[in-house]
Amino acid sequence: MAATLNGVLENNLAESIIKSRLLMVGAGGIGCELLKNLVLSGFNNIEVIDLDTIDVSNLNRQFLFRKEHVGKSKAQVAKESALKFKADANIVAHHESIFSPEFGLDFFKQFTLVLNALDNRAARNHVNRMCLAADIPLVESGTAGYLGQVTVIKKKLTECYECQPKPTQKTFPGCTIRNTPSEPVHCVVWAKHLFNQLFGEDDPDQDVSPDTEDPELAAEAGQAALSNEAKRDTIGGIERKSTRSWAMETGYDAEKLFNKLFRDDIKYLLSMENLWKKRRAPQPLDFQELPGKGEAMCTGVMRDQRVWSVQECADIFAQSLAALKQDLYSKGDGGTLVWDKDDHNGMDFVCSVANIRAHIFGITLKSKFDIKSIAGNIIPAIATTNAIIAGLIVMETLKILSGNISKCKQVYLNRIPNDRKRLLLPCALDPPNPKCYVCSEKHECTVMLNTQKVTVRVLQDKILKGHLNMIAPDVEIDDGKGTIILSSEEGETEENYDKVLSVFAVGQSSRLKCDDFLQNYSLTINIVHVEKLEEEKEFEVVGDISQFHPTETTTESPVEGHTNGASKSKATEEEDDLLIVEDQVTPDLVSTGRKRPAEDQQDALLIKRKKQESNTGDNEDVIEIS
Repeated sequence: MAATLNGVLENNLAESIIKSRLLMVGAGGIGCELLKNLVLSGFNNIEVIDLDTIDVSNLNRQFLFRKEHVGKSKAQVAKESALKFKADANIVAHHESIFSPEFGLDFFKQFTLVLNALDNRAARNHVNRMCLAADIPLVESGTAGYLGQVTVIKKKLTECYECQPKPTQKTFPGCTIRNTPSEPVHCVVWAKHLFNQLFGEDDPDQDVSPDTEDPELAAEAGQAALSNEAKRDTIGGIERKSTRSWAMETGYDAEKLFNKLFRDDIKYLLSMENLWKKRRAPQPLDFQELPGKGEAMCTGVMRDQRVWSVQECADIFAQSLAALKQDLYSKGDGGTLVWDKDDHNGMDFVCSVANIRAHIFGITLKSKFDIKSIAGNIIPAIATTNAIIAGLIVMETLKILSGNISKCKQVYLNRIPNDRKRLLLPCALDPPNPKCYVCSEKHECTVMLNTQKVTVRVLQDKILKGHLNMIAPDVEIDDGKGTIILSSEEGETEENYDKVLSVFAVGQSSRLKCDDFLQNYSLTINIVHVEKLEEEKEFEVVGDISQFHPTETTTESPVEGHTNGASKSKATEEEDDLLIVEDQVTPDLVSTGRKRPAEDQQDALLIKRKKQESNTGDNEDVIEIS
């Protein structure tokens, strides 16, 4: 192989390829193409990490997998298939999560560089931090339909993955989801919440039913609650029973669950008269009196491609409910299920439930294929896009190994050629953002919250883990005493979880020192106490204290696109340089000639527009369409 490489590549680069050790994270759409490219390019030492298993839906674009591999580890099967291209390659497969403690700093330091082929933001954030800590180059990539991108990340030389803010996943007000849905996506979100209420981890914020004992509602329903005697040892004298507790008491009886969710709860909503003065009122359904009962099913169209009748939805609801019940019971006491778009029963459940609710509220019903796209925030994957991006990853890898990292580019793949007939648009890599709380010299950010309402649990789950992407945070108050309010060691600070921050004297201008030993990452949080935030948010995070400019009339701050009056002009200027790829990309967006960022399926990427390089040195990265 060395002789073959020497005939094509410079001697030094050929030797670097043979001696290098690569870590590839992800063995899906991009990962399959990339692993094949790597072994055919002469790379001998490769480790692959992927926790996922192979699903039938993967087979149309992940060409290292075959039908007989369904249900097996992606990493292991990818390794076995790649060895058929180069039998003497040393490939190590890990069927594990990249977040596992075994993949710590020492593990990352043994590699020459890391190649990401991921499909979610949390994993990308984690690998980004590990590569920064280990000071090794990272080649990041993503695809979204016909769009794609590749970039290189190197500590102190380029922007890291978190230098620019990413758009948060779109959410909807709880009252819209529970009471007044008006779009298919509202019904799909409600169905996923119901899945978690019945089978997953309980989250009070995802309650799906109107509270039948809440006196703060109108007409007969609220009056019935008020007429009940207050109960002791409950919140506000009102006893609330979880959806799962009730379902388990019924033995997950399909008819009882159906009639509660789609008849009784809807009748309860109808008693809230003010909701329906300017809206179409929902129509309750009874399990035994459904439209379409007795009608023959359409058999000329594939099951997942056609829209099911209401009766068919009810039947599939009952079947999937029974199957999911067995899956849950097999987990033992305290077990939970995690919804997965590729799980047949889970997807059938969400599709049937979403369509039944849509029918009740007069919303257009969707096929299972469409609902799967909505529920998984899926942009259909294109095999050729993955192949192009995998090739670009190898090209950037070769530049790094040849000692020319300064010549690396951020490359965007567009859906159609621009005015210069280019599909691939190379751009210069941006330098690090000096205010990035991940890769700058000063790891610091500001969090605005009400210290008298936000608990240590919210700090841990929603701020540190959810927003700041930590894995195992420890938190110490910078008060000169070393007061620890949160420890990653199990059981050490659990008694603090439900205490508000003010109990620990955390208030305006307090500083919290946060460490994550798994990521070898530390961050200082400056606390800004506010009584109330816009849109009833629990908290807002900004890069540093200088970005917070409170005024007498507002508590807003320029956080991820939100600005106060003082900085409105600057924000307006920058808006033209921001692009978001979400669920669908239209041709007119791409044909403008602007660089189009993309992420793999579930993760939209927000980046600054790049100025296209025009020197002739870029032509090697450009496809000309004649």
